[in-house]
Amino acid sequence: KWRISQNFDKYREARQMYERAGVAIQIVRFPLNDSWTDDEIDYAFNAAKALGARAIHCEPPLSQTKRLGLFADKHKMMLGYHNHANVTSVEAFARPGSWEQAFFYSPFNGANLDIGHFVAGNSRSPIAFIQEYHQRITGVHLKDRRMNAGPNVPWGQGDTPIREVLQLMKREKYPFMAIIELEYRVDGSDPLTEIRKCVEFCRQALA
Repeated sequence: KWRISQNFDKYREARQMYERAGVAIQIVRFPLNDSWTDDEIDYAFNAAKALGARAIHCEPPLSQTKRLGLFADKHKMMLGYHNHANVTSVEAFARPGSWEQAFFYSPFNGANLDIGHFVAGNSRSPIAFIQEYHQRITGVHLKDRRMNAGPNVPWGQGDTPIREVLQLMKREKYPFMAIIELEYRVDGSDPLTEIRKCVEFCRQALA
């Protein structure tokens, strides 16, 4: 009841506040799944549009993306489904073919690709996937993990081709953004210091 009673003017005001600060809201995240009613899902899309977003990110089970894709079709807005490293579940976005199944359901079903999880779960580079499905990618999460369900590690110490992915995005002028995720263990430092290291890693990769 709270969701569907909201006045979207508040979202438009929030958008204006961000735009005055020089920030464009590109992605909005809602935990969309089958527990949401049709009216609530419409609310999520309308809120995202009022904020000026071009996509919604969410993490539903794969089988629920057929229904959600119908709403994406209706609103003409991309849904980016986030992946993890669990390749044993038929409901997870990790195993080969999982995203392709969601893509089949709707042209507005897309991928919020976490390249660290992709490498850990599939033990291969995500470069080929990005090249083939770049038109479906709504955003990329950057982290460094090791293959074979390996851990998160400081950037440059794992198997994830962060530098190569950033260079590919730059070379091909892909419109989606890359988002730094600090998920490795921080010892003897602090999160802001480590994020600065990640930012500098990106700068050097794109120099």
